[in-house]
Amino acid sequence: MSTTTAATRDLLQRRAAAVPRGPFNVFPVFADRALGAKLWDVDGREYIDFAGGIGTVNVGHNHPRVVEAIRAQSERFLHVCWHVAMYEEYVRLAERLNELVPMTGPQKTVFFNSGAEAGENAVKIARAFTGRKAVVGFERGFHGRTLLGMTLTGKVHPYTAGFGPFAPEIYRLPYRPFFAPGRDASEAAVRAEAEAALDRLFHYHVEPEEIALIMVEPVLGEGGFFPVHPAALRVLREVTREHGILLAADEVQAGMGRAGAMFAVERYGVGPDLVLTAKSLGGGLPLSAVTGPAEVMDAPPVGGIGGTFGGNPLACAAGNAVLDVLQEEKLPERALVIGERVMARFEALHGKLPYVTDARGLGAMCALEIGDPATGAPDPARTAKIVERAREGGLLVMTASGNVIRTLMPLVITDEALERGLSILAGAVEAVA
Repeated sequence: MSTTTAATRDLLQRRAAAVPRGPFNVFPVFADRALGAKLWDVDGREYIDFAGGIGTVNVGHNHPRVVEAIRAQSERFLHVCWHVAMYEEYVRLAERLNELVPMTGPQKTVFFNSGAEAGENAVKIARAFTGRKAVVGFERGFHGRTLLGMTLTGKVHPYTAGFGPFAPEIYRLPYRPFFAPGRDASEAAVRAEAEAALDRLFHYHVEPEEIALIMVEPVLGEGGFFPVHPAALRVLREVTREHGILLAADEVQAGMGRAGAMFAVERYGVGPDLVLTAKSLGGGLPLSAVTGPAEVMDAPPVGGIGGTFGGNPLACAAGNAVLDVLQEEKLPERALVIGERVMARFEALHGKLPYVTDARGLGAMCALEIGDPATGAPDPARTAKIVERAREGGLLVMTASGNVIRTLMPLVITDEALERGLSILAGAVEAVA
C-alpha cells in the first residue's frame, strides 16, 4: 500500500497551509466515509479501524439507530439552548444515566460538550458541595487540554509544556502503586503501597480536610492503558469516605461498554461519588456528562454550571440511541469477548518477542507495550514503525504514552474484521524485529 496518492498529497498540502501544527494527526489519511468498524479514505482505500475516533464510536461508525435519531431530531430543531427552552431528550438521557451509574440513592446528571468540560465541572461541583478547594489527580492521568484539564493531566510533553502557569490547588498521586504495582504483587502489598502514597500526600503536600475531590481513571487512557489495581481502588474509596473527599471516576475513555461493563468501575464493585462520561456517549457527536448524588449535584447555584451547547438536542438524541444500542446489542458483553481474543494474541506476542515488554487490559481496552529488550525502557521509535506498518497493511491503530499500542475498535466489529485486524497488527509487530 503506497503512502500517499495525489488526492491525499493535495489535502496534506492544504492542511499544512491552512491548519496550525498543534492539532496532531496520527495518520496521513483523509476520511471519505466510515461504517461499523471500517473506514475508507479519499483514495478509496479500506481500513479496519482499531482507533475508533479515540474511543468515540463504541457503537460503530454511523450506526443506523444513531443516524436515524439524529435525522429525526434535525427535522424538529437543531438547537434552542437548554438554558432558553428545555427539551425532553435532555431529561430522558439524564434519567437513563441516573439509573445506570453504579451508585445508590437518587442521582442527577448535567451535560456538556467534551471530556475536559466534564472534568472541569466535576471540580466545580465538588468544590461547591464540600466547601474545599484542593483537587487530586494521578501521574500519567489525562483530563483534557483546557487550563484546569492540563493542570490535572499528569504528563508534561506534549500536554503542558510551555502552557503555564497552571491552576492552583491541584495535587498528584504517583501512578505506580495504584496502576502498576507489578504482576506478582499481593493484595496486602498493594494496599500497603497505596495507603503509604496517600499518607505521603496528606503529610507532605495537602491535608485531607482541604481536598474536595480525587479524580481517577479506572483505566489510564493516554497514560498507557493501565487498569487500576482492585485493591488500590478499594483503598481510595475507603480513604476518601473517611475524610469526606469525593471520588470521581473519569470514564471518558473507559466507559460506555469499552471495559466489559457500561462503566469500568462496575468491574471493580466500587461505587464512586461522581461519574464523568463523554466520547462514545454521543456516538460521534460532542456530548459529555457528570452524574452524581442529587445533593452533590444541586450544590452549585442556579447558573453556576452550564453552557450554550451543553446537551445539544442532536447530541442528546444520539446519546439516547447509543444507550439503546449498547443495551439491546449487549455490547459490554461483546467487549469481554473482544478483549479475550485481543489478549490471547497480545500475550502470545509478549511471550515470543523480547521487545514486547507487557500485555494488559480490561475488557476491550487492551495494550501492548513496546520497549528496549535490554533495558525495558520505552521504545517509541519501534512503536511508531509498528503503527505505520499496520496502516500500510490496512489497519488503523493508535499508541498511548508513545510506546503502548492500544485497542479502541468499535464494539460492533465482526469476528472476521477483528481477526484480520489482529493478524495485520501481529504481522506489523513481528516485522520490526
